[in-house]
Amino acid sequence: MKATTIKIEGKLLSELEAAKPESVSLSAHVREVLKKDLIRRRLAQASVSYEEFLEANPEEQVLLREWDEADLAGSPKRKRR
Repeated sequence: MKATTIKIEGKLLSELEAAKPESVSLSAHVREVLKKDLIRRRLAQASVSYEEFLEANPEEQVLLREWDEADLAGSPKRKRR
């Protein structure tokens, strides 16, 4: 497995140490912060992609409006045969 070392010093180091939970090492905390940032970036990109999809597929917007207006709390209505 490839590993890397990053030098953190000064004010940034002090702020990271102050921000991390006492029960977690600085390395583990930084790793978790970086993972969460990557997830945030992926979700932001997914949001942009979804907006582009909706713009390219207006029929999907119609279906979403129907879904928003649907009574999800009430009992389903049975279709008569």
